[in-house]
Amino acid sequence: MSDDVKDTRTYRSKVRQEQARRTRQVILDSARRLFAERGYAATTIAAIAADAEVAQDTVYAAAGRKPEIFRLLLETAISGTDEAVPAEERDYVRRVRAAARAREKIEIYTAAVREIGERMAPLHRMLREAAGQSPDLAAIRDAIAQRRAANMRLFAQDLAATGDVRDGLDVDQIADVVWSTSSAEFYGLLVLERGWTPDAFQQWLADTWCRLFLVPESGM
Repeated sequence: MSDDVKDTRTYRSKVRQEQARRTRQVILDSARRLFAERGYAATTIAAIAADAEVAQDTVYAAAGRKPEIFRLLLETAISGTDEAVPAEERDYVRRVRAAARAREKIEIYTAAVREIGERMAPLHRMLREAAGQSPDLAAIRDAIAQRRAANMRLFAQDLAATGDVRDGLDVDQIADVVWSTSSAEFYGLLVLERGWTPDAFQQWLADTWCRLFLVPESGM
């Protein structure tokens, strides 16, 4: 096989992959909009397909059944990209791990919590309402909560390893506080329901974690 044929096939494959990515993104955008307007239960695959201007079979092939579509919306909201990204591969996680001092780690992470909260809070509100009627969504909600708990424990261990954490706090305590206060639900309560600005939320969260977890810096 000549190199020209290989190059042509590689090019065509990349074009098809990009087309598939764009199609899935259009479907997810339509689903997000319709879920917000009509609610999860009232939104059908047929409606998503019509809004996205694709066939229903294309919706299933590109994004899956309705629970899977909602899971993809959650995962991409967490990652901030059009693909789900494992926690250890996210840019902010790498920067947290690389930071030497606990205060810097907290500042990096609370900035990420604010950005994720802006994307996740509306979806979480829908998830909370729909999970009671959909066992599939309830399972997705529980799986994400457990995964977050495991990731928060890694973050707590990372803070403790700096030597900046106050005496008397253990990793599990720190992890549980971080898990609850960094949740989309908590963000939604303060920002969406109580009217805090995202900036105010981020600043308050960083200050709260530093006061709760860290040995006060000299002169403070």
